[in-house]
Amino acid sequence: MDWSAFRSNFPVTERWAFFDHAAVAPLPMPAVRAFAEYADDLAHNGIAAVGKWSYRVKEVRQSAARLLNADLDEIAFIKNTSEGVGYVAEGFPWRTGDNVVLAAEEYPSNQYPWLNQGSRGVEVRSVPSRGSRIAIDDIARAMDSHTRIVSLSFVEFASGFRNDLQKIGELCRERGAYFFVDAIQGLGVYPLDVKELPIDFLAADSHKWLLGPEGIGIFWIRRELIERLHAIDVGWNSVIDCYNFSKIDFRLKPSAGRWEGGAPNAAGLHAMGASLDMLLNTGITNVERRVEELTDYLCERARSARLEVFSSRLTAEKSGIVSLRTPGRNPQELMQRCKAAGIIVNQRSGRLRLSPHAYNTPEEIDRFIDCVK
Repeated sequence: MDWSAFRSNFPVTERWAFFDHAAVAPLPMPAVRAFAEYADDLAHNGIAAVGKWSYRVKEVRQSAARLLNADLDEIAFIKNTSEGVGYVAEGFPWRTGDNVVLAAEEYPSNQYPWLNQGSRGVEVRSVPSRGSRIAIDDIARAMDSHTRIVSLSFVEFASGFRNDLQKIGELCRERGAYFFVDAIQGLGVYPLDVKELPIDFLAADSHKWLLGPEGIGIFWIRRELIERLHAIDVGWNSVIDCYNFSKIDFRLKPSAGRWEGGAPNAAGLHAMGASLDMLLNTGITNVERRVEELTDYLCERARSARLEVFSSRLTAEKSGIVSLRTPGRNPQELMQRCKAAGIIVNQRSGRLRLSPHAYNTPEEIDRFIDCVK
């Protein structure tokens, strides 16, 4: 596939070789134009344009459902991944003595909402990694008859380890537990089909691999579990007859829309929708192949720069995140050296972290290698 047309959507390439999509991705031009279109329309029309933007929310919901192969009534829009985790953590019908199983290296967004349930008698069990990998057997050993939820990332933010959602979900089914997936580090690069995978809840905001803005994301809940959770952050938009402002009729929407309590982030939705459509039109499987080509090339070249690949690069475990050890050198200093040379990388857990997207090139990886040699 010729990626030059896709790359032309990214003004960031004019200044930077950008390898930090696991942090905050640069916006592509379709999203930039979407922001500008919304702002211009609001400036010239105000509330008179509300019908257009209400309809646009429906269109973006359709794109999000297509991305996940989900039903429309299972999708809600959220401010960020933390909010989606909180919907489940705060709304679940816990009993004293229940527990949640996590990976010890989970990002704080997938730890604090569960730890916050300690006052309700809920224990959090953290499973340590084995090097760069999380063993399913270790997760199984941490579970017992009081395990209500297993919550893991699609891809771990520091190591780049891609969890086997199928096998973990099957384990949860066998043990009578629910499976929550923090999908932010994989959604947009790897296909994820909620009809095929045994998962129950998912959250991801758009500012990483989905190439959207901060402040907007996707929450998915399996339809049959909507009534299982107590809805939080309820507002005017949570009820069935939500536009009848003169009548109080507290009947929650029979869909995930009950978690969309107030006015939506219309500008963010429009921009996220533009990025979603760009990725969907490109093909997520094409994006996956391209990102794996680039990360494989990076790992092949790393040794020439005295870098050691920490991330698992097994076929089913590798991702768009590559964690690199830097023996004898400070990763923070290398990161600053790269920035001075027009190359954006990051560091996590004392290692360099690179996360290229499909518009990056092997030549940009060569620039990184030459910079840190």
